[in-house]
Amino acid sequence: MAMLAVSERVTGPGAVTERLIWHKPVGPDPDAIFQRIACSDEDGIVMSSGKREVPLKLDKPSEAWCPECLTIARVNEKKARS
Repeated sequence: MAMLAVSERVTGPGAVTERLIWHKPVGPDPDAIFQRIACSDEDGIVMSSGKREVPLKLDKPSEAWCPECLTIARVNEKKARS
């Protein structure tokens, strides 16, 4: 199963992306400047790279789901199956 997600880029030295943390987006993203995320009422992704379908079971070593967003995604998946 996959879920729509937006990426948070974790950068290292030289501003090189070392990891991607995937978050469940909340609401519309009309101007793609700020995307609200499910795990926070205040934080979001600035300059989002857009929403993508991301598998709930990631197998890439440099990518992971935000634990809170993954929990929300799994609850939504369970509800969809009911």
